[in-house]
Amino acid sequence: MTTSHWALPMPTFEPLDRDVQVDVVVVGGGVAGLTTAVLLAQAGRSVVLLERNELGSGETTRTSAQLTASLDTRYYELADLHGPERTALIARSHTEAIGQIERLVQEGGIECGFRRVPGYLFAPAGQEADLEREREAMRAAGLDVRMTAPSPGTRNLGPCLRLEAQAAFHPARYLIGLARLAVGLGVRIHTGSFVTEYGEEGVTTERGPRVRSGQVVLATNVPVADRVRFAARLQPYRTYALTLELTGPVEEAHWWDTLDPYHYVRPDGDVLLVGGEDHVVGRADDADARYDRLEAWARERFPVGARREAWSGQVENTPDGVAYLGRVGAGYVITGDNGNGLTYGTIGAMLVRDLIAGRENAWAEVYDPERLPRGNRGAWLREGLSAMSHLREWLTPGEDLADLGPGEGVVVRRGLQKIAVYRDEAGTLHPRSAVCTHLGCVVHWNSSERSWDCPCHGSRFAPSGEVLHGPAPEPLAEVTDFQADVDRP
Repeated sequence: MTTSHWALPMPTFEPLDRDVQVDVVVVGGGVAGLTTAVLLAQAGRSVVLLERNELGSGETTRTSAQLTASLDTRYYELADLHGPERTALIARSHTEAIGQIERLVQEGGIECGFRRVPGYLFAPAGQEADLEREREAMRAAGLDVRMTAPSPGTRNLGPCLRLEAQAAFHPARYLIGLARLAVGLGVRIHTGSFVTEYGEEGVTTERGPRVRSGQVVLATNVPVADRVRFAARLQPYRTYALTLELTGPVEEAHWWDTLDPYHYVRPDGDVLLVGGEDHVVGRADDADARYDRLEAWARERFPVGARREAWSGQVENTPDGVAYLGRVGAGYVITGDNGNGLTYGTIGAMLVRDLIAGRENAWAEVYDPERLPRGNRGAWLREGLSAMSHLREWLTPGEDLADLGPGEGVVVRRGLQKIAVYRDEAGTLHPRSAVCTHLGCVVHWNSSERSWDCPCHGSRFAPSGEVLHGPAPEPLAEVTDFQADVDRP
């Protein structure tokens, strides 16, 4: 797996080793889970937080770390889908989420480099009318935005929309600070504690111990205990990022373009972070080409030198452009980040806290997890059909094992079976069933991240089969006697 620019060692905690009882159990150790735990503890609730791996091992530290109310779905599109009143609430929620992060930084003395910066949205030449339309929609939603010339140090950008009072920080340092703040408030954190079942009385972990609680919050990017409800309403994308050495001064700001696929930029110290070039998970394996396109795009517009780091992350889009946050079934969910996971994770935490505390929250109806997509159901249905079309891969021939090199993976056919085979650096083969344990699609090899990725609903597995990203609940099944088949003349 590639290493993000933000990677840092995280605090360690012991796995859950006995049954406990609390008011609320939070599942997930990223920005959504830790913020939820802190806010609930501040509201007087007893809280246990469970994380499958280590804190920050999911998507929080693989982002561009932009804190902004400028969203991947344009505001004029949101107004068409949700209406002007809901769109104003969406804008306000992101603005208030940035303020909530700032307050937690101050309250916890979190040293994460939080600072307020502007953001710039720009369009390719000839598409300036889209910026005018977006400016009017942003203003109608209550945002402080104006048309301006590009800031010094950039080139080939054209007119920009400047959005005031956005923010930047170091996400891993923020998570470390949140964890310390949570522990100081009495939150019990357990890592290495994979949740396999949840219900009205709490959760059960893979090792057996249970957390009995009146409230369960699933803050795991994709809800871990729901095979169908959200998988069918989430569109998983891989997004790519790299850092380039800065060779000249650039304003401390965020930049976003309106291309498809889009690009986003922010400076951090002596490097420029550049991201974008997204694609549906499991439906492309050309990361090197995407990194090259990101670099070429940045070189045309910013003063940059050598490349330093490159990595990818995963975002979960929704058909109507906003997250699913709030009460559903026997618990609460925070999912559907739409490329704005840091603010949506914080919005979700604020909303869930209010719902558990019995407080009114104006955002509840906007983000209702039980809603059908607003105004864009055709796109939702088309994506569902596209995802399920990959079930046809059961009928296709497998790949050739003969040319499989160290560190590579292929899907081969053995009779009626599809088998995912990884060859490690020592030359040993690691065969696993190629059938995703979510809904049965055939996984694809991701050569950049060295993972098995599902093209239907975005589940990802390690080369040895362990779950890296849901909604898959279990690892890829073991395959026996595979080596004997390979060795047989």
